[in-house]
Parts: sequence; structure tokens; C-alpha cells
Amino acid sequence: MTQRVLSRSRSNVMIAGVCAGIARYFGWDVSLVRILYVLLSILSAGFPGTIVYIILWIIMPQE
Repeated sequence: MTQRVLSRSRSNVMIAGVCAGIARYFGWDVSLVRILYVLLSILSAGFPGTIVYIILWIIMPQE
């Protein structure tokens, strides 16, 4: 059994690879994760998604 590790992608990068890493970890399509992230960030008050993205960028190791 292979262990999945949450890490930023190096090959499928738009800004830092956070969305691609999350998509790979859960086995989802990266475009779906990016669209969900943008929608969640726009529809939430004060754009906390940007802060969460920056925190994940710092915390998540690069593959």
C-alpha cells in the first residue's frame, strides 16, 4: 500500500503548486480544485482564501 503525502506539485504549477498538490492527494482533477478555490475565495467575505493559500504555500513541502 502506497502512502499519499500532501505536497506541492513541481510540474503542474500555476503559482506555487498548492492546488495541484491537493488535487493529486485526493485524486481529483486539478482544474476542478482551482475552480473551487477561486469560487470559494471570491464568494467568502474578505478573500481569506488568499491567506490560506499563502499559509499552505509555506507549510506544504515541495515534491
